[in-house]
Amino acid sequence: MNGKSVLLLISLLWLTTASTAAPSMAKQNCQERCGDVIIPYPFGIGKDCYLNEWFAVNCNDSLNPPTPYLSHPVLNLELTFVSLAYQLVTVISPMAAYCQDHDRNRSIWKGIDLTKTPFFYSEGNALRVVGCANSVLITRQGTILAGCSSICDNSSSVLSNGCYGINCCKTTVPSNLDFYILNTTWTTNMGTELNCTYAAFGRNFILRGKSSGSGMEYEASSEGEMIWMIKEWVEGSDCHKNTVPDGALGNHSYYSCSCPAYQEGNPYLPNGCQVVEVCANCKGRCLTRIDGRFFCDESSSASKFWILGITLGGGLLFLLLGGFWLYKVLRRRRKIKLREQFFQQQLLQHQMSSNEVSIEHTKIFTFNELKKASDNFNENRILGRGGQGTVYKGMLTDGRIIAIKKSKIVDESQYEQFINEIVILSQLNHRNIVKLLGCCLEIEVPLLVYEFISNGTLFQLIHDKNNELPFSWERRLEIATEVAGALAYLHSASNTPIFHRDIKSKNILLDEKYRAKVADFGTSRSVSIDQTHLTTLVRGTFGYLDPEYFRTGQFTEKSDVYSFGIVLVELLTGQKPISSARIEEERSLASYFILSIEETNLFDILDAQVVKEGGEEKIMAVVNLAAQCLNLNGKKRPTMKEVALELERVKSHVPLHVRGHFELAEYIRTEIIGPSDCASSSTGSGLIYRNTSSLNENSSLSNTL
Repeated sequence: MNGKSVLLLISLLWLTTASTAAPSMAKQNCQERCGDVIIPYPFGIGKDCYLNEWFAVNCNDSLNPPTPYLSHPVLNLELTFVSLAYQLVTVISPMAAYCQDHDRNRSIWKGIDLTKTPFFYSEGNALRVVGCANSVLITRQGTILAGCSSICDNSSSVLSNGCYGINCCKTTVPSNLDFYILNTTWTTNMGTELNCTYAAFGRNFILRGKSSGSGMEYEASSEGEMIWMIKEWVEGSDCHKNTVPDGALGNHSYYSCSCPAYQEGNPYLPNGCQVVEVCANCKGRCLTRIDGRFFCDESSSASKFWILGITLGGGLLFLLLGGFWLYKVLRRRRKIKLREQFFQQQLLQHQMSSNEVSIEHTKIFTFNELKKASDNFNENRILGRGGQGTVYKGMLTDGRIIAIKKSKIVDESQYEQFINEIVILSQLNHRNIVKLLGCCLEIEVPLLVYEFISNGTLFQLIHDKNNELPFSWERRLEIATEVAGALAYLHSASNTPIFHRDIKSKNILLDEKYRAKVADFGTSRSVSIDQTHLTTLVRGTFGYLDPEYFRTGQFTEKSDVYSFGIVLVELLTGQKPISSARIEEERSLASYFILSIEETNLFDILDAQVVKEGGEEKIMAVVNLAAQCLNLNGKKRPTMKEVALELERVKSHVPLHVRGHFELAEYIRTEIIGPSDCASSSTGSGLIYRNTSSLNENSSLSNTL
């Protein structure tokens, strides 16, 4: 049990034991309890007993014991506990259940939308999945926030073997959400005593079994935590205006209430806080015991002076000793920090030397040097923001323009990505890969220094409708060829093979001559020459992620090929990888592209500039290549070396299909679309199949996440 849960339990016990003596927590002439649950104002039961409709509570007396519910139509949740001190409620909420007899291998569950309510999901919640052979992602606005997957084991009980990845999994989620979506995908048929998979977002998972004529049936629910915030002034109460810090819930003002010292009651009610009776009649000092209750110290005046003197003397001694102890601690921590920084630098140099990288080519910048170059990291110097950090434009004293990447969060994984990116980029020397100039090791926040790339990203060039520069077919083909060549170099031409693991148009920069530069190697990994794959936690970007990698957790060089295929389709169509503007089954660009090939309306979705300038033969050669890159079976995709060779030949007017000479129409029918009884539809998180039983390994319709 964590510290917060202990505090909540103590608060509940204190409210229970002191309820007879303490003033009422409900509004005057209003019901204070429903069953075992105290309903304090601003919540209330009955008309005029609550602050507003969001805090209205309905007490169902027909149940035993009576049970309270948040009665607003948007919520309609069973209420189990209210904490005024933490502005927190716990509720029993419905949960996602996906059963084995469903005819789809993918399901979506939308959580209760709290965006227009005064409630937010608190940090005490987690994602739990009971069942097996499935993967669950929790997303918001297309962004993956968390996820977990489990495997099946018939010898283990789903209900009694814990939740450690076998028949059950769990993971933490970001706090202060107001909306989320659960996306569930089955990888095989379930084989445990449960016929359904249950995905819960909350603090506790509740699964009750009962016998029936057909066997054991289960009822599932989730006990979750929600923070509530009052956004209007409560007249006459002991409330204070607060502002939520940026990055948590946004810049929202709300009111927090608490009773003054030596008073108790409900601070949200006018005159709701009253002086504790024992303190009101106390001729000495009113003190608080460890259990939170007050008592009166009736010592003599002389004793009071002695106590005061001893207290002051003891306090002064405590401050002196505490100050000396704090000085020793801070000094010790400073030494530890310096040793850790030295260790990190030594680790960096060791990794660089072990990869046969000369330290001379990776300059160690001072923090003051980069601070001056970026005008103290001025907001006006920001080039872009991403998941890992912020990039600033800077100028060194020798006049060179640079880009400085400053990480957002300092933790072990951030430092690992920081060192990894230095080690990876220090090995590389290719004109189409961004060049690392150096790094800064003086401060906790990692700083990387790159060459400055002036013309933004490929994503901006493709999708910015205000861009007045014509994006010609020849330039698109040239950029695709340059990126393919850089990836081929990573896979086969560098000292050790490197998997990029996050290829997307936002990670392809364009210099002053609009030449492509592949960037962002924070999640990249080196592998030995005889190593075929990496087994890792699934990481990637929505819309570009290889479905085979998501399903197996094994990342291969062909996973980079799939991501490049999406970039190639972006160049052909000018469309975004995921778009809510398209109909549901075509929301994923991969599915949109493949279905257009199948329905012979490919040229309707291509960019007008491509159709005008490309020429049918060249366009179809690139379309064919993109379709091969998006094959669901990674073994059937070409290598990046083959892709680069094919693009070079298209540029030279000598197309050569990397999978051999065959008719495109036949390839589309047998390799991309598969059997005639295999159909697809799309959800907000990618493709799902209407008839999973008809899929075979030749079916390559993209299951893009």
